[in-house]
Amino acid sequence: MTSPRIAAVSLALISLVGCTSSDESVLRDWMASERAQARPRVTPLTEPKQFQPVGYEVNSEIDPFDPMKLTQALRRESAQMASNAALIAPELARRKEPLEVFPLDAVAMVGSLNKQGKPTALLKVDKLLYQVQAGNYLGQNYGRIVAINETSIQLREIVQDPAGDWIERTTTLELQEEAKK
Repeated sequence: MTSPRIAAVSLALISLVGCTSSDESVLRDWMASERAQARPRVTPLTEPKQFQPVGYEVNSEIDPFDPMKLTQALRRESAQMASNAALIAPELARRKEPLEVFPLDAVAMVGSLNKQGKPTALLKVDKLLYQVQAGNYLGQNYGRIVAINETSIQLREIVQDPAGDWIERTTTLELQEEAKK
């Protein structure tokens, strides 16, 4: 490189260094003045209201703290729990049947017949056929077959309601006709 080129490059570098330091000092001065002018505004908290207790006056109304009312409610609840336990206890004590493993929507009734004078339904589950009669169990809700006719099976199931109590309900499994190909 020649000396005029070196001189021009060094002059440019010196001017750049001079610009940055002066711009930075201006910025620092502005930031300091803004910090000095800024004042945080904090709203004061209001004082809490004084608590005024109100006494309980018994008139001719029912006393909500009566121990007899609590005793009656607990008796009703225990009687209801006992009836729920009586409904589900026999189901828990018996041996499960093979078709109780499958949910009802996986079971299809495909036919019915009379076997030795007893109505018998043909059920298809996982490509296998099963024969069931009244008294057999079916489905995952302790469903016991109550009645069988040519087109349907009536089940008595034991399920929990939204409150958690065990209740009986009736379910019907209808005959499924396969579509012809």
